[in-house]
Formats: sequence, C-alpha cells, structure tokens
Amino acid sequence: MASHRRPKQPSRTRVTVLTATAAAAVALTSQAAQAAPKQDKKDVKEQVDKLYEEAEQATEKYNGAKEKQQKLEKQVGELQDKVARGQEELNKLRNGLGAMATAQYRSGGIDPSVQLLLSSDPDTYLEKASTLNQLSGKQAESLRKIADKQRTLKQQRQEASTKLQDLADTRKALGKKKDEIQGKLTKARNLLNTLTAKERAQLAAKEQERANRSSSRVDLGNEVPESGRAAAALAAAKTKIGTPYVWGATGPSSFDCSGLTGWAYQQAGVQLPRISQDQANAGTRISRGELKPGDLVLFYGDLHHIGLYAGNGQVLHAPKPGANVRYESMDNMPFQFGVRV
Repeated sequence: MASHRRPKQPSRTRVTVLTATAAAAVALTSQAAQAAPKQDKKDVKEQVDKLYEEAEQATEKYNGAKEKQQKLEKQVGELQDKVARGQEELNKLRNGLGAMATAQYRSGGIDPSVQLLLSSDPDTYLEKASTLNQLSGKQAESLRKIADKQRTLKQQRQEASTKLQDLADTRKALGKKKDEIQGKLTKARNLLNTLTAKERAQLAAKEQERANRSSSRVDLGNEVPESGRAAAALAAAKTKIGTPYVWGATGPSSFDCSGLTGWAYQQAGVQLPRISQDQANAGTRISRGELKPGDLVLFYGDLHHIGLYAGNGQVLHAPKPGANVRYESMDNMPFQFGVRV
C-alpha cells in the first residue's frame, strides 16, 4: 500500500539559512554589476580602430585572392579552348585515316600495318612497332601527327585540371576572407552601438573634423613632383577627395587604399598591380627624406596600407571603413618606405 504521509516541512532554521543565502547571492550579483566598468568611449574607439585596421589587412588579402581568381579563370578558359580545338583537329586526322583504311578494306583487306590507323593509342604502338617500315611515308606521317596531338591534348587536360583545382581553392579562400572582413565590420558596428547616442555623435563629429581638414586648404608646401606621371596621378587622386572607402573597391565612386593608388596611376597611363604589397615593388624604394609629391607611401610592417605622398608630410589616401578619401599626416601611421613609380 502506498504511503500517504505528509512530506516533512523544512525547519524554520533551514528556511532562514536558505533565505540568507539567496539574499547574499542577490547582493553579490548586484555588487558585481556595479563593479563591472562601463564601456569607456575611448576603449570602444580603440577597439573599433583596431577592427578597421584588421579589416583592411584582410581586404588586401581578399584583393590578392580576387586578382588570382581572375587570372586563373582566364587561363582555364584559354586551356579549355585549346583542348576543344585540339580535339577537333584530332578527330579530323582520325577521320582522314579512317577513310584510308576503308579504301584498303574495299580493295582486298586491311594491311596489318594499317591497323595502326585505328589504334586507340598510336603513340604506344609507334614506340613498339617493328613494322613501321611497312607503312607508306604518308601513313607514317599521319600517324605521328595523331600521336603528337594526343600527347598535347593529354598535357593540356592535365594542366586545365590543375588550374581548375587552384581556382576552386582560390574561390574558397576568397569567400573566407569576405566573411572575415564582414565579421570584423559587424563587430565594430556592434561595439559602436554600445555607446550612447551622444557618445556616437561626439565620435562622428571628431571624424568629420578630420575630414574637414582634408581640403584644398591643407598646407602641402611647395614640393615639386619628380615626374609628369607622379604629378598626373596625384592630380587625379585629388579629384576623389571625399569619396567613401569601400573594401575591395577600385573606383571611380569608391575605393580601398590600393584601389585609389591604382586608379590614380591608371589615369596617368601607368598600370599598377592590384594590392599594396605588390605596388610596393612597382618602382624604386626611397626614404622619407627623398619623397616627392605623387610617390607611393607604404605603412605598417606587412605593408597593408598605401597612399600617395601629397607634400609637407601629408598623405592622400583612402583611410579605412567609415571614412572618405582625405589628406592626413603621415605621422598618424607607421611609415615604412616610399616607392617612386
């Protein structure tokens, strides 16, 4: 029979202990919440700036992968065209030899040596055949052409297969870099959203103040460009002051850092590589003291940022996400070296 006894009630002492414990826990939680430091506006800005810098690093890697993808796509297309044309030529050669074999059959049977003409692997047969001298010169030459064409097609197919695998790997890397960039920008945006509306407005005002200083009134001194190309590139870049930074963009309505320098020199008739690390090798490296307006200037140890020297210690560049093309003091970033294109 089941027991119907009433459950034992907790003692008054036990209730008191539990209540005291719960109260202590609430008090500790309250103290911890009070002790947790409020997200400081300066800390947020530093974290956001760091994320923007990391996003720019990833952008240059993305640009490199995208450039590689475009080259591979072109190479794969050319190889596939070659294979298609080669197969067509091979089919014509085989058809011609097939017609020759048919004619021999009608005239009394196919000579054993002519069976070479129908072989699926005439190259191997040629290496082993002792009856090659039984073929006519025309037959032997046709057979050699088929063998050569088959070898070429095999090499081209292998090369195309390798390029296709490289292309697949590059597209995968491109997708990862894109996700990395977007992830960092999202994280930066979320950090900014932890600030009050007033704090965000103050940060925006400071950024606008920096942008306002980037105008034709900036003191660029009276330095003279080293060449007409450098002068033309700098003049072109000046027309884009105020244009927004957009990662992966090469103009004319938005730019990332190497997109701006590449576009500017393109207007001067010079084709620069796509990414900053490659643009660093587009000319003669020079020191800060040797810089002339229009020279390329590289920043950070991994050279992930680039701009155009504008004169008087100023760089004209596409700075970072959320900012526009502007002049800025070179002292704001770790300068590495200049490049005279």
